[in-house]
Amino acid sequence: MHGGETDRAARESITGKGCTVWMTGLSASGKSSLAFRCEALLVASGRAAYCLDGDNLRHGLNADLGFTPEDRAENVRRVGETARLMADAGLTVFVPVISPYSADRAAVRSAHDAAGIPFFEVYLATPLPVCEARDPKGLYAKARSGEVPDFTGISAPYEAPEHPDLTVDTSVMTLDEGAAAVLSLIG
Repeated sequence: MHGGETDRAARESITGKGCTVWMTGLSASGKSSLAFRCEALLVASGRAAYCLDGDNLRHGLNADLGFTPEDRAENVRRVGETARLMADAGLTVFVPVISPYSADRAAVRSAHDAAGIPFFEVYLATPLPVCEARDPKGLYAKARSGEVPDFTGISAPYEAPEHPDLTVDTSVMTLDEGAAAVLSLIG
């Protein structure tokens, strides 16, 4: 990696210490809502933060990727690298992406660890029936009818984290309770 004339400590003296908060879970588990609430709370408190929303990234940075296991792995790799760079710049980066495979999430954590950047995995453990009942985009219904192939949790696997740094179930926690738990985790 090519270094510049400014190091992380100099950047952190202006922005604060950066980190990545990786939010994984099924579609409609509450990842984006929680990430955007956390981002808003941190920015309102004067802390640099940004939300790298998985859906938004699929329209730009990752528009060329589909939903095969290989494309999902590449999606997570790209998002993880982007988050790592932004956290190195001193931002708290919230990353709400399904990221269904444990190995892909572990690779992102490993890259952060190698760079000395804090990484927190937050598992949105909202039960599948609750996610399906929410179904804001109608994707679960389409997946059940066969219109959407390879849909995580229905026709494609989701490997839940075995040891997340925090577990949030939005079927029993309010958005503010979840945000408080996340912000307490990252300090």
